[in-house]
Amino acid sequence: MKIYDELVARGLIAQVTDEEKIKDIINSGNATFYIGFDPTADSLHVGHFMALCLMKRLQMAGNKPVVLLGGGTGYIGDPSGRTDLRSMMSPETIQHNCACFKKQMEKFIEFGENKAIMVNNADWLLELNYIELLRDMGACFPVNNMLRAECYKQRLEKGLSFLEFNYMVMQSYDYYYLYQNYGCNMQFGGDDQWSNMLGGTELIRRKLGKDAYAMTITLLKNSQGNKMGKTAKGAVWLDPNKTTPFEFYQYWRNIGEADVLKCIRMLTFLPLEQIDAMDQWEGSQLNEAKEVLAYELTKLVHDEEKAQKAKTVYEVGSVRE
Repeated sequence: MKIYDELVARGLIAQVTDEEKIKDIINSGNATFYIGFDPTADSLHVGHFMALCLMKRLQMAGNKPVVLLGGGTGYIGDPSGRTDLRSMMSPETIQHNCACFKKQMEKFIEFGENKAIMVNNADWLLELNYIELLRDMGACFPVNNMLRAECYKQRLEKGLSFLEFNYMVMQSYDYYYLYQNYGCNMQFGGDDQWSNMLGGTELIRRKLGKDAYAMTITLLKNSQGNKMGKTAKGAVWLDPNKTTPFEFYQYWRNIGEADVLKCIRMLTFLPLEQIDAMDQWEGSQLNEAKEVLAYELTKLVHDEEKAQKAKTVYEVGSVRE
């Protein structure tokens, strides 16, 4: 099975700008693609994990990932999916968080010559001249189109600041810059990023007369339609000092029966044939499926030894109860 068909079978693809062209590019290993990560905390979380797994799958199929750290866009804050303004971070905090992200990502993505590269948009966004940017890029962003964008809808209800309104322009400029300087022909991101990503493809078309492509990943939601990856204590982090390997294992071991097979399909690297066979599982077999999910994800994020230890501690605790 080709990589695009596998992504479809795993339920990972939400929206694409040109399905046939994207399918051809990534199946032939000719995508130089990027995903952006704004440093909103000092650790990646489960939402980021989805994007990292997609990067890993595409890299394994011969495509070249460009990890974009949002050291510049982090100064603004992405309004997508939010009802309130993000807290403003100091430059020192942004730099620290970027360093934390970089260290964690190296566990998932293979960096090096002719492999993945990591860049930081602070390197170009912080050098921009405001008047020059307005003259050069402003005419490419019709305000009426921007106001209809999904990423702004919730913020419009409570008041969208001009600061946040600029976020689409900055993200679009990132794609334009990466296209010109790194040969990026594709951008991937969460489905809540669709409007911002279209802004980038349109900017490249208007300024350069070239085609660039975008694809969004299905957001990880439970059967009630709520985003997964949060507990009563907050986000499920990839940093073992913030969410221990046991807590990480426990989160996935305790998810709802209606969600377990979907998560196995979307998040693990188990063969699709093996997962397809699990579709018939029911009753106590679903508990076994939860064990498979929790073990596989803990092994991916931490390591096999920590996954086995977490599984043992969980099983001992269950027996005592």
